[in-house]
Amino acid sequence: MAAGAKLGALTVTVLAALLVGSVPSQVGCSYAPSPSPTPPPPTTPPPPPPSSVGDAGQNLTVGYYNNKCGPYVNVEAIVRKHVSGFDAGMQSGVVRLFFHDCFVRGCDASILLDPTSDNPVPEKFGIPNFPSLRGYEVIDAAKAELESRCPGTVSCADIVAFAARDASYFLSSGTIVAAGCRLVAIGNDHDALRDARRCTRSTTISFAMPAGRYDGAVSFANETLPNLPPPFAGLQQLQRMFAAKGLDDFDMVTLSGAHSIGRSHCSSFSGRLPPSNTSDMDPALAAQLQGSCASPNGTDNTVMQDQVTPNVLDNQYYKNVLAHRVLFTSDAALTTGFMTNNLVRAYAELTPYLWQRKFGQAMVKMGSIEIKTAATGEIRKTCRAVNSKP
Repeated sequence: MAAGAKLGALTVTVLAALLVGSVPSQVGCSYAPSPSPTPPPPTTPPPPPPSSVGDAGQNLTVGYYNNKCGPYVNVEAIVRKHVSGFDAGMQSGVVRLFFHDCFVRGCDASILLDPTSDNPVPEKFGIPNFPSLRGYEVIDAAKAELESRCPGTVSCADIVAFAARDASYFLSSGTIVAAGCRLVAIGNDHDALRDARRCTRSTTISFAMPAGRYDGAVSFANETLPNLPPPFAGLQQLQRMFAAKGLDDFDMVTLSGAHSIGRSHCSSFSGRLPPSNTSDMDPALAAQLQGSCASPNGTDNTVMQDQVTPNVLDNQYYKNVLAHRVLFTSDAALTTGFMTNNLVRAYAELTPYLWQRKFGQAMVKMGSIEIKTAATGEIRKTCRAVNSKP
């Protein structure tokens, strides 16, 4: 079979798998506009997480807190309210916080624990997390209100998961014009207004997040580097690290789209810049970053990860990957595999709704990694410390 035919056949296979929603397991860093009014809770749950993430993940359910706190306390709405009160920078930090929590000891809020005399260096002080990780204040605010209105019921791990879901919503909120449409509305022209509704499509990421997680009691900084994919990782290392968490190549490429938002320290990609640059980064971007990262006093400056839509969670990331306008070696590595490269192209070139839907599904799957249960965890009274022993 000719090379072109093989490529076309593989592309069709990739797209079919994406559209159907069930894919074979493969061998695999996420280091706006003002929020829209508080949205109603999503009503359509995504498919349940696969068994590869562990049996405990199967016990998570959508609407877990319904009626657990009485008729006047909507747990998810309270979390959503607090997320909406922070800016895009903090919201993007919450999305990253969720990733970094789940990849180390599972989604158990161990990333939130402060140092103690018994454990002076918890996860949050690990090299990949400190001082760049943000979003703790969002979780603290939501937990404080929930404890005051429904004490001892809502886990910090679930708050992190809900907050990441809601941050994705606010960071992606917007509309686009469908192909072939021109929007012209004059006065009360009802036909034009109807056409406007037909032509515009929401770019919002909205999905249901199952809950029922318990909080962990163990948190060590020295477990972060072995578990969190580094920005200098090549494709095979990425695949191994994602596979270790029950995530496949589809999940890996999909979740990498979170690099469409947030900032990165220059030290995370300095090896890709002149004069030591041996990468394929776009020369214009490399020169721009070299200027932004220059610091006479040695400060590790930060830059936007996406130069096009820096505060919007969208599929621009995949267009940047193809244009060689991404920061990390791990981003560029996605084009070095036949399957992963085709996934990048699909997300970049097809309707953005495809990536939005798959991103929600991948977040749910990641949120099921190594879940703690009542037998192995607790419901913390405060997210920064384990409960006192009786």
